[in-house]
Amino acid sequence: MADPSSYRPKPGEIPDSPGVYKFRDEHGRVIYVGKAKSLRQRLSSYFQDLANLHPRTRTMVTTAASVEWTVVSTEVEALQLEYSWIKEFDPRFNVKYRDDKSYPSLAVTLNEEYPRVQVMRGPKRKGVRYFGPYAHAWAIRETVDLMLRVFPVRTCSAGVFKRSAQIGRPCLLGYIGKCSAPCVGRISAEDHRRLAEEFCDFMAGRTGAHLRRLEQEMRDAAEEMEYERAARLRDDIEALKRAMEKSAVVLDDATDADLIAVAEDELEAAVQIFHVRGGRVRGQRGWVTDKVEEVGTAGLVEHALQQLYGEESGDAVPREVLVQALPEPVEPVAQWLTGRRGSNVNLRVPQRGDKRSLLETVRRNAQQALALHKTKRASDLTTRSRALEEITEALGLDSAPLRIECFDISHLQGDDVVASMVVFEDGLARKSEYRRFQIKSFAGQDDVRAMHEVIGRRFRRYLQERQRTGEWATGGPEDGPEGALEDRAAETDGTAPAERNATADGDVGRPPGRTAPPKFAYPPQLVVVDGGQPQVAAARRALDELGIDDVAVCGLAKRLEEVWLPGEDDPVVLPRTSEGLYLLQRVRDEAHRFAIRYQRGKRSQSMKAGPLDAVPGLGETRKQALIKHFGSVKRLRAATVEQICEVPGIGRKTAETVAEALRQAAPTAPAVNTATGEILEDR
Repeated sequence: MADPSSYRPKPGEIPDSPGVYKFRDEHGRVIYVGKAKSLRQRLSSYFQDLANLHPRTRTMVTTAASVEWTVVSTEVEALQLEYSWIKEFDPRFNVKYRDDKSYPSLAVTLNEEYPRVQVMRGPKRKGVRYFGPYAHAWAIRETVDLMLRVFPVRTCSAGVFKRSAQIGRPCLLGYIGKCSAPCVGRISAEDHRRLAEEFCDFMAGRTGAHLRRLEQEMRDAAEEMEYERAARLRDDIEALKRAMEKSAVVLDDATDADLIAVAEDELEAAVQIFHVRGGRVRGQRGWVTDKVEEVGTAGLVEHALQQLYGEESGDAVPREVLVQALPEPVEPVAQWLTGRRGSNVNLRVPQRGDKRSLLETVRRNAQQALALHKTKRASDLTTRSRALEEITEALGLDSAPLRIECFDISHLQGDDVVASMVVFEDGLARKSEYRRFQIKSFAGQDDVRAMHEVIGRRFRRYLQERQRTGEWATGGPEDGPEGALEDRAAETDGTAPAERNATADGDVGRPPGRTAPPKFAYPPQLVVVDGGQPQVAAARRALDELGIDDVAVCGLAKRLEEVWLPGEDDPVVLPRTSEGLYLLQRVRDEAHRFAIRYQRGKRSQSMKAGPLDAVPGLGETRKQALIKHFGSVKRLRAATVEQICEVPGIGRKTAETVAEALRQAAPTAPAVNTATGEILEDR
């Protein structure tokens, strides 16, 4: 436990101006980010008598080892910088909302040449228009099925679209009139995009204009005695009205608003959000969070607004945001929302009428979500705590292993040897910190040697990054130790987010342009290896060679699920019903899964190697351009140099190289006796 007075800034150092501040722990990891109208007043409040601090605030300041700040000109800039830093550093003591379940949304992929309507979950993608989220995917599909009569936008996958284009026949939806069939040229790309934009307008609540247009077209068709067309338009109008009826009318037709309500207790909070567009509830979502910092209802609402609109702009931010409590102060948040939308946003607490009643409904939903979440999580939290206690007792550790790293080796009969590192914190997988390794120093089925190498590389990087973190804090040399970046490319998990640069000038404690401390800078309390006594001994030897003696090591053997400790002749046998053993098994199995996935990916890549891979200087982009232009390697092999030069980005010299490489790689037909048809042997 650190003493806050050991890193308290000197009197007069902290400016009396708006800004954002960061608390870091002893490893340089950012554990809390906050903003303040006056940095001097806010930071001074953290360095008072510990007995006067809130328990969570006291835990944070005693975990921290340093504090730094960045001055900004306005409170709006402080709000934006705080959001950026929370996204970048993921501080453990900040409020972090997580979805209480995965809500589906209706997505229109406007970033494609032929936009597609589909049900989509997960993080939002750039260039995709979203509506919702909805409570159920079937509700989206029912709505889309009704609207495809009027807006026959493509709904098929890329594979189906490409297949229909190749064979020249549309899919079933194209035949029954629920797709305009752009795959076979029945509609141009421009007209199809216009159709998709009209679909988006209708879903955004601008329904009146479309209904009036269709009704006028129906009347015109009837006057011209085109009764079949008039009947189709009548059915289209009915379909749109049925789609509208699926969304309850709760406010005036012109109302676009988001309603946000919070339910909380001393430990957790739940947020519910209703999206109202055109007076109808178009979507609903919910978040839950642990209250790891001292924060009230107003602060929870402010964090919810940051997360909800931090990456949104334009029409995604409604004209009106109705909340249960206003942030303090409210003016910077309102200005920030106005900047995100590009026009005025009314942020307020409704006092009476339909909007007040609807907000009460949202609040009741939040209360129910919190009660349901606590019911589900109680057993999980208790189980994880018991598992960590059992591991601590069985392995004789000084404290519970809050961070566990597990390593596994995978290969195929000695080829493509790889390793994986998975991370569990507080008994839960932390996939953003998974890492993978390529074993290049040797080949063969020597798991012990591979384990020694991987553990050595991982903790060598830890020592290097710890040294570099210290240089950041002291303003030392910008370059790290020689070879510090040696394994960066090989050890980065393809699914983990890349290290991001600082988002503001004047980032104290880090030279301009430097990235945040890499994840290897944070050591585990326990290293688990997949294997028995030899693998454990190799891991312990690698740590001893680096002088690391404060990290415990154990191994979990698959045969009898025995736990091995370094230097022990007999294993530790945990009961089969032990929660600690179950947690170790989950950690080991996750490392095994991650290693096999990486090894299979490398194997499949090596199997895909074709004749174009042997062409020097030909990158992946130009390979794809050649295959797309000619359709296959066979047609490319038959092409002349002049025909190859017609491909964009391919010059004559490259074309000659490609033609020569394909000619040398072409299979030679065996000699055949024309009289008997017998294949002759090469002589």
